[in-house]
Amino acid sequence: MAADEPTILATSMVFRGSGAGPYDWAAGPVYRYAAELAKTGGRRPKLCFLGQADGDNLSTRAAFYAAITAEGFEVSHLALFPMPNHRDVRKHLLGQDVIWVGGGSVANMVAVWRVHDLPEILHEAWQAGVVMGGVSAGSICWTRGGTTDSYGRDLRAFTDGLGWLPYANGVHYDAEEQRRPLMHRLMREGVLAPHGYATDNGAGLVFRGTTLAEAIVDREGAGAYELRRTDTGDVTETPLPVTRI
Repeated sequence: MAADEPTILATSMVFRGSGAGPYDWAAGPVYRYAAELAKTGGRRPKLCFLGQADGDNLSTRAAFYAAITAEGFEVSHLALFPMPNHRDVRKHLLGQDVIWVGGGSVANMVAVWRVHDLPEILHEAWQAGVVMGGVSAGSICWTRGGTTDSYGRDLRAFTDGLGWLPYANGVHYDAEEQRRPLMHRLMREGVLAPHGYATDNGAGLVFRGTTLAEAIVDREGAGAYELRRTDTGDVTETPLPVTRI
């Protein structure tokens, strides 16, 4: 079984630490929600983790495996450093229920994906009903672009996303004071798309095809927003109704 239509779950939903160490993570409900979108029919969901945004970091991957396996998933990963770890990348990705993309440098990640022709394979999987999900870089990548720290500590525009969703995308909207004003400025100036969405930490957006279907949150107080550049060049920001998962 697979999602009823091409589905993307674009989030700012980060792991929560247990306090036992920097890589002792607890998974939130978004992963189980992604499996429900994939309509796994009660069987053990298959989820593949893509960690190119942080250079296929082994510590990140190990922490992800531990957290998601504990939730009852059959977890795998696709590494591209130093070379792909699957002989047939297409076959492996098309066999998943959920593909989850981690955070880090969206600019570096998308560039590496293109070297390996991965966007074409991911697009085929998306069209086939594999749920595409991710956080931060793993949220921005599906859109035209957004704000990123890929180029340094000062946030800048990233405009080279895959563009399957024709929007601007602001992640971690409430986590850094630069995020909101920079999104507004870049949209006013036409650097980013004139229609966009933004998510606070703990919020996510569900797209069916290219249409927003639902905004979700995993904690109290998190929000999601729709942004539009008006004919006068101003940017309006409208809070979206959210569903707690």
